[in-house]
Amino acid sequence: MNKPESITGFRTVGTTPIRPDGLDKVTGRAVFGDDFKLPGTLYGKILRSPHAHARIKSIDTSKALALEGVFAVVTAADFPKPETKKMLMGEAGSGEVSDLSDNCMARTKALYDGHAVAAVAAKNIHVAEQALKLIDVDYEVLEPLLDVRRAMAAGAPVLHENFIPGAFVMPTEKALPNAGVLRLGNGDVEQGFSDADIIVEREFTSLMVHQGYIEPHAATAVWNSNGQVTIWTCTQGQFAIRDQVALIFNLPMSRVKVVPLEIGGGFGGKDTAYIEPVAAILSKKANRPVKMAMSRAEILRATGPSAGTYIRIKAGVKSDGSFTAVDLYAAYEAGAYPGGVIAPGCLTAITRYNFPNFRVEGYDVVVNKPRVKPYRAPGASPSNFAMESVIDELAQKLGMDPIDFRLKNAMAEGDRLPIGFPCQPLGSREMLRAVKDHPHYNTPLEGANRGRGFSYGFWFGAGLTSSAEIMVNTDGTVQVTEGSCDLSGTRLTLAMQAAEALGIDLEQITCSVGDTDAVGYSFQSVGSRTTFATGIAVYDAAQQVLAEMKRRAAMIWESKAEGVEYEDGYFTGGADQRLNFRELAAQFDSTGGPVKAQVTVNPEQVGFQIAAHLVDVEVDPDTGKVDILRYTAFQDAGKAVHPDFVSGQIQGGVVQGIGWALTEGYYYTDEGRLANTSLLDYRMPTALDIPMIETVILETPNPGHPYGVRGVGEAPIIPPPGAIANAIHDAVGVRMDVLPMDPGAVLKQILAQK
Repeated sequence: MNKPESITGFRTVGTTPIRPDGLDKVTGRAVFGDDFKLPGTLYGKILRSPHAHARIKSIDTSKALALEGVFAVVTAADFPKPETKKMLMGEAGSGEVSDLSDNCMARTKALYDGHAVAAVAAKNIHVAEQALKLIDVDYEVLEPLLDVRRAMAAGAPVLHENFIPGAFVMPTEKALPNAGVLRLGNGDVEQGFSDADIIVEREFTSLMVHQGYIEPHAATAVWNSNGQVTIWTCTQGQFAIRDQVALIFNLPMSRVKVVPLEIGGGFGGKDTAYIEPVAAILSKKANRPVKMAMSRAEILRATGPSAGTYIRIKAGVKSDGSFTAVDLYAAYEAGAYPGGVIAPGCLTAITRYNFPNFRVEGYDVVVNKPRVKPYRAPGASPSNFAMESVIDELAQKLGMDPIDFRLKNAMAEGDRLPIGFPCQPLGSREMLRAVKDHPHYNTPLEGANRGRGFSYGFWFGAGLTSSAEIMVNTDGTVQVTEGSCDLSGTRLTLAMQAAEALGIDLEQITCSVGDTDAVGYSFQSVGSRTTFATGIAVYDAAQQVLAEMKRRAAMIWESKAEGVEYEDGYFTGGADQRLNFRELAAQFDSTGGPVKAQVTVNPEQVGFQIAAHLVDVEVDPDTGKVDILRYTAFQDAGKAVHPDFVSGQIQGGVVQGIGWALTEGYYYTDEGRLANTSLLDYRMPTALDIPMIETVILETPNPGHPYGVRGVGEAPIIPPPGAIANAIHDAVGVRMDVLPMDPGAVLKQILAQK
């Protein structure tokens, strides 16, 4: 990648063009997963376990198969016995193929309420649902594990007899029958606490929460008689689904084609195969296309929410406000299979401040709940809530301004990261000063039971593999095909980077997402990596295109390509040798044919993400209800390719973080059944619950990207719970230690204080 000398003065990057896909989406023409249908399609439904932990003694499907209109019935016996080798899945995490297969269809045990145990394909959904009722499953109900502390206790039931610890970002080691452990440290923690003048130690808990994407999982599969499998699905990663299906069925990857359709939200939860393998095996047995779509109850019961947690933090400071030590103990639910988000949860908790001495002990704990999935900045929100609550309390005990306290300890470029290498360029102090100078921070907050809170968050970001192809047509228009699914308008932000690199108008460019047969391998659209990493692939492909076009111009002028310059849309050689982009493209046929370039990149300098949030709340001391009065979110985008999109990402993340903070959570009965399986009972915020969210975009260029881009999608969800908790304390004087901080939880703390 050749970086421009300057990352200022752009012609396209930094502007706000209208989304080209907007009209199709608002008029209903865009094709989402449930819109897709093939001739002769059958409809599939899944029978799910009503038990959180039960041994499957037998399954009788004969009555279901005999029902008129039923074409196929499958159980785990129809899936190949999986190999127990490691595989890549999700956001740089790994897990066992056997776990992935077992999660699609339980073999010997049902491990959570909603675990799939059988499936049918029928002429319509109604017949399929009727057939499910005819399947007889004999269960031996076992004791469920629903809390990490119970699962880690001596004598707890063992979920997996051959427990193999999982990995997500970093590997864990087996520590207990139901848990893997991650340990990090630096310095002398005990001496650090001895040197401290003030020490705060607190415990925190949080519940599982769901990503809350508006579109259910939906997929259509065809398993042809020649062994070729084609799947149309809503996904964050067509290659991830391809690879998982191929591994589950022991197929060559070239025999599986996945076509990504439009996606109605993902937030980290749509890069794992849940229904795609089931639809595929039903299609094979029925010799017909099979379509499956989840209900909202199925999504909440049986897809991947984010982890519930138990976190304990001890932190010490000197009287001048400098940290001496921090001790972090965290236990994160992995769900029914290992490989949860413990590593990023622990690392982001401590990676925005300089702790001279630290100790981290994090446990990835299997429990009888759905296997967890990333939810924007996976693992970071609950650990930030815990750490920023402790930091706010330390600042109060020190009598320091909360921003000044953080400024004194903020990590900056060159500081040593907890994982050992120096911190990349990071505008941490500039951001904290921007917060302190902002009118929101300096406007007095008047009224009883009102408070202001602050939280500062960090996310690493991701690079990983991206591919893109650029084709220049003979009329000067350009087609960009890339491998990253578009969740948030990235087809436009990638086209904008192509226009910038090629020096042409955006209107000359179309951008599309390719299926697994049409474009080079690309990692999932996760980790805030698409505009950054796939943007680099687009940029590099543009450089190759321009190099070839210079060679074509030199051929026309009978000169050397080294002497051809390109600027502002014009190729120039010697005197009177000048062709614009379109004019040169018109001569492709006579100079060697089409011009195109395909590039695959794996960038490393991802550019860390930081966000700081200010929030004003009002707390009703009689009910515990918390109202958000004002919210300002600060974020460093490196370079905002499309500022409106960046603001939208920030605002969306804030709203989800508010839900995590105040209303959302999984509630299980003692038997392990999910009690709130609809959006009436799983309470996400609406427009009535939030004010207009002000966004402040800062730009500290990322040297790892030609235009200075950093990802923006992850960081906005991190600070809200901590900021709101600190605002509640400022309003009514109670320190919250649970998520969600719903009215009952807040009132409990108020009454306990009285």
